[in-house]
Amino acid sequence: MSDNKISLVELIQIFGQYCNNIIINIKHLQEHYQRTGIKRIRGIRNENGELLQPWLTTEYIDNAEYVDMGEFQFSRNAATINMLIKRRVKLAKFEDQTPTIEVAGLLVNDLNAFNNYTIVSDGKINVKSLQVKISSKKVFDLLKQKGILDAEEFDFRAEYTIQLDNLPLVAANSSYSSIDGLFNELAEIKVLNSIMCAHLKNESDVFIETQLDEFKKHYLSKNTYINFPTTNEYTDISEALANGTIDSKLSYKIDIGSQDILNLSKLPSANKFLNRMYRLYDKETGEIIIKPSFEIVFNENLAIRHSLLSSRTKITKADELMKPIFDDFLGLEQNGIVEGILKKVGADSLAQLLEDKQTGTQIGKEEMVAALTVANKKLEQYAENIYQDKISPLVFYIGCTGLLPDKMKAKAITADEAAAKYPNLQFSKNEQEGSFFAVADSIISIYTKTEYYSKVVSASTAN
Repeated sequence: MSDNKISLVELIQIFGQYCNNIIINIKHLQEHYQRTGIKRIRGIRNENGELLQPWLTTEYIDNAEYVDMGEFQFSRNAATINMLIKRRVKLAKFEDQTPTIEVAGLLVNDLNAFNNYTIVSDGKINVKSLQVKISSKKVFDLLKQKGILDAEEFDFRAEYTIQLDNLPLVAANSSYSSIDGLFNELAEIKVLNSIMCAHLKNESDVFIETQLDEFKKHYLSKNTYINFPTTNEYTDISEALANGTIDSKLSYKIDIGSQDILNLSKLPSANKFLNRMYRLYDKETGEIIIKPSFEIVFNENLAIRHSLLSSRTKITKADELMKPIFDDFLGLEQNGIVEGILKKVGADSLAQLLEDKQTGTQIGKEEMVAALTVANKKLEQYAENIYQDKISPLVFYIGCTGLLPDKMKAKAITADEAAAKYPNLQFSKNEQEGSFFAVADSIISIYTKTEYYSKVVSASTAN
């Protein structure tokens, strides 16, 4: 936390601003990279544990020494920074490398694959240096002014070494926004986002069902991202630990919650909540649908009502938060919550469609899928902006320093003390061993989880 050097956080902000002017030596990065998780390999294992390879594979189109600077992202609940690098690839048959040019009427000879490289892992530098070339003298001069480069003259042909392991992770004078009210805002967005994702699981606003089936056969998502099945390289964790091919570490998690709900993981999925709290039934026959899901809500012959809960059913604070949102979205109650959330994130078209639907207007499935798709992207981006601007930097600071910022005055309490003071909170096994800080109307949780990582240095791909 030195005052005379820029922090790694500030350097990464510079990288993000000028990413189009910097290229990275990917081979150097791969050769010196240490995984932060267990290596995963393509394929699935049969009942005997044998690896079954996908019938397709990928080949790099840009199999060069340098790639574009990746996109940096702070973890939402750990002092971790990842760099996501995009590479151009094409599909080919695994057996004979015959290229696959077209799938479902779409050219697939120029796709993108993504590799995540962890730059900082749990408050510790994981990538000591980057080898780069710089195409802009302005960027060169800026990095030189900040003490990042020691070269005298700008040379676009030269490769520069940017040391990361000699920088303070965060600045001593770091300041952070208030987190008051952010958890409830994110919780509402997550609930609505979960409802939309459940609706759209097997739907697309671009492709029809048979095209989506073709994509699945060729390991492509409905957004045409490559989506190979993967499995852990090691089938027996205990054996891998014993022979030293993997190791374990304690990973510190920092979560933001409220005085009623400890963190967002306490909110069940949309389909799970639907199945617990609601009943779908056929309008004509009255037949109740067993294990309802949002995928069948598009069926106009189905109606929805509340479940009759037994006296033994315990209603949690998470239930109380989720139910009004579900009731409003499903048309069982008009409380304006969904409309408020949608208009806040700029998804007015879906808000209007839902209002029209509640007044009896028939909405076509294609129109609804298109509106849901647009709204879901806006919800996710709105939430991501909150994390990257307000929550993740704070989480990173706490994870790196072990301290709350000076302006956040709070005393650490145990899970037992937190449970006594805030009886609605629910704790997982790991959280029960954690420390908790009451900051205004929020609760900051710090706890550890054991995680495993492959010790073998990668020579090809990241974690």
